[in-house]
Amino acid sequence: MALAAPPSTSPITPAEQRERLAQLLASRSPAPRRILVIGPDITRCYSGAGGLTSLLFVLAAGRCHIDLMPALGTHEPMTPAELDRMYPGVPHDRVLVHDWRNDLLRIGEIPAGRIEQLSAGRLHFSIAVEINRRLLEGGYDLILSVGQVVPHEVIGMANHSKNLFIGVGGGELLNKSHYLGAVVGMEQIMGRMNNPVRSVMDDAAAHGLAGLPIVYVQTVIAPDPQGRPALHGLFIGEGRRPFEDAARLSQRLNITVVERPLKKCVVYLEPHEFRTTWLGNKSVYRTRMAIADGGELLVLAPGLRAFGEDPGIDRLIRKYGYFGTPATLRQVEGQPELQTSLAAAAHLIHGSSEGRFRIVYAPGKLSREEIESVGYEWADLAQALRRYDPDRLVEGWNERDGEEFYFIRHPGLGLWCQSPIRE
Repeated sequence: MALAAPPSTSPITPAEQRERLAQLLASRSPAPRRILVIGPDITRCYSGAGGLTSLLFVLAAGRCHIDLMPALGTHEPMTPAELDRMYPGVPHDRVLVHDWRNDLLRIGEIPAGRIEQLSAGRLHFSIAVEINRRLLEGGYDLILSVGQVVPHEVIGMANHSKNLFIGVGGGELLNKSHYLGAVVGMEQIMGRMNNPVRSVMDDAAAHGLAGLPIVYVQTVIAPDPQGRPALHGLFIGEGRRPFEDAARLSQRLNITVVERPLKKCVVYLEPHEFRTTWLGNKSVYRTRMAIADGGELLVLAPGLRAFGEDPGIDRLIRKYGYFGTPATLRQVEGQPELQTSLAAAAHLIHGSSEGRFRIVYAPGKLSREEIESVGYEWADLAQALRRYDPDRLVEGWNERDGEEFYFIRHPGLGLWCQSPIRE
């Protein structure tokens, strides 16, 4: 089955979205009795998945039982306010919380020889494949994986089986796949549909998803004529094809090749979406390939209150900091606590400029001492917002008092680089 929208640069209307989802439900024979929707959490609030999921609940009302499991990964559970913001109308008693430590079934293993092959001999571990037990034991006759395909720092292009194995999977696959991507090199992965980390997810899917009634609902988000995030692509179907079609459109709409290296880049992190550098470092990941040597990245982060999404990760970031690949690899070799939290180690690599450019954070609730202790520079938020008021800036090039800089309002929606991405 495939219900792919043709590539378009025009937003898909709400009526068209409703029609496509109604077609999806009508195409299932026999009609589903129990549906599980796996959608993103608040950190993907501009993915388009929230509105589509709410619409699914409307369309399924009175016809079958439907649950929502946010793909938290290791993130904090969504609050009631966040659920109402992202999934309006979805009853809270239909929301299942993924516990990445305890709610798992082991369904396979990626052998060490395969990881050695994918890492060009640099890594020598196997990876357990685990997934939330409800997918196999919940009695669902339709599982809808809803999410955005967009350039991603770990897997090249986000979503498809990543939404399952990272979003509602276990810590081992999350940790080791992230580390594989960091060791291979972010610049060799970002914006590419096929890469070593994607191969791990494909292998995991072959191990344990065959026979499950999974249908992917893949979105592509890009600015509308007023510059607001809008749904430009909706690709629905089984297998890998919807992801591939969405990835091609996303590469076209979400990758910006700048005409010259950015000597100064200013990124704004919306406070309800970005509260930690674990997530807010999309400002680093998505711009690193566009910033000039010796340049500056200024991150306006009014909601920033911590480094990690949980206390353990936060402690590791505070202890080891963002000091580049060689330093982090040495730390991993000598520190067992990093060896058991390889996703944190990968994050430390991704969040560094590798000494090429300055990273300056203007945080809401972290002190100057805290910011500087992890290897970043600090700026006063109030002063930075007066000079770089997001409401007065345009996306892209700006000029203020003789200073030229490049502004990005939604770093999670794209990738900026100096040359085209080649598959």
